[in-house]
Amino acid sequence: MTTYRDAAGRRLEDYPRPSVAVDRALLTLGVDGALAVLEVRRADAPGWSLPGTFLHEGERLIDAVQRALRIKGGVKGLRPRQLGVFDDPRRDDRGWVLSVAHVDVVPLDRLAARDAGRTRLVPADRPGRLPYDHAEIIRWAVADLRRRYAERPDPDRLLPETFTLRELRAVHEAIGGRPLQRDTFRRAVEHWLEPTGESVVRGPGRPAELFRRGAGGDR
Repeated sequence: MTTYRDAAGRRLEDYPRPSVAVDRALLTLGVDGALAVLEVRRADAPGWSLPGTFLHEGERLIDAVQRALRIKGGVKGLRPRQLGVFDDPRRDDRGWVLSVAHVDVVPLDRLAARDAGRTRLVPADRPGRLPYDHAEIIRWAVADLRRRYAERPDPDRLLPETFTLRELRAVHEAIGGRPLQRDTFRRAVEHWLEPTGESVVRGPGRPAELFRRGAGGDR
């Protein structure tokens, strides 16, 4: 087989290459209803980090991301989206490493099988002291999530199939980090929703109408 050479006569092997890593910001709503991020205990140093790993030869990025979370956190079956590439040559004190960051947003019950001894959920706006640029990856992930939730109601299906407007508003307030006016919120989302014709009583007060996502509200 002929060896490839570019216009300068160099082979691919003649160019320096960074190591490629993947890191994942896995977001959920915690038991207190606040936006939280999953962190894993570091194996090679004290402290915590986002679940991540180096890309193996011949491996796809998505496979590396899933491998990292399965091995380091005991979580399987999730499908993250690419968030962006973090390529500052000085981002990693171990050498020249670029990271392809991913984001995933799941209901809390999808994390029931996680390894509680090696993982923790912390507030996304207070992730603690993290290595590399993991805090920046979390900020990017939260900003991406807020853009998605500004466009349509609960696109990541943190709520079950049916829900009240109050429950939907609470999710959007947790993600947006600010209170939302009830009537303004209803007008903004109601064309995405379909009434079920059913009501539910949850706590004190009158029964609340149940809704489901309409045809335009699917992911």
